[in-house]
Amino acid sequence: MPMEDLLYATDGHVATITLNRPEARNAYSEAMVSSLISALDEAERDDAVRCVILTGAGKSFSAGGDLKRMRDRVGMFAGGSAELRSRYIDGIQRIPRRIALCDKPIIAAVNGAAIGAGLDLACMCDIRVAAAGAKLGSTFVKVGLVPGDGGAFLLARVVGFARALELVLTGRVLTAEDGLAIGLVHRVVPREQLLAAAREYAELIAGNAPLAVRLTKRAAYRSWGADLETALELAATYQGIAQRTEDHDEAVRALLERRPPSFVGR
Repeated sequence: MPMEDLLYATDGHVATITLNRPEARNAYSEAMVSSLISALDEAERDDAVRCVILTGAGKSFSAGGDLKRMRDRVGMFAGGSAELRSRYIDGIQRIPRRIALCDKPIIAAVNGAAIGAGLDLACMCDIRVAAAGAKLGSTFVKVGLVPGDGGAFLLARVVGFARALELVLTGRVLTAEDGLAIGLVHRVVPREQLLAAAREYAELIAGNAPLAVRLTKRAAYRSWGADLETALELAATYQGIAQRTEDHDEAVRALLERRPPSFVGR
């Protein structure tokens, strides 16, 4: 599948999306935004794909916004205030909206610096594995900006409001190890082991009943911020669906017969 500024590949039940502008530290381009949406659409359509890994080419995960294009006021940074507002809504904000609708788990393999909107992209994912020494920062205020892709919300959802507020107001940059200490990333590994570690998570997830995984992810996100009654009603509804699937029946039989289950996604 041809993509611009992005690579997409599948291996077994895992799809890997690689941001591919290493010369620009994988900063966003208009083409990358569209390609990322298309790649997620492709992964969602493919029944063989049960989990997605998102990473960057080269030494950086993503530098977020392209500073040279900001300076020149071109592309997604062109126009006056009203036009810029529309460009954000119709452009980069398509990414958090699309990821929010993706029921298949996404693992961020943070291979290097994840700065500004790059950190926000990592926070949109479900699990974050970082390479030792990677830098993480919500640095918008350092360049006179706000997290225009919803980063303040996304970071707070990961590390909590008080800690997120401190990070977005100071713009300070953390090491991967600092990120691990506050729950920003789930695991830190040597750089050469990063994709293997992300793949390990992906295989663990892909080995479970696919529909149950997707419904569980959906329940977790839809319940976040909801009241208890809403969360319970949602859980009952999804459980009613899951408990009448072929994979649930297969899992019960496999446990009783003391053998590994064979899931088909139905």
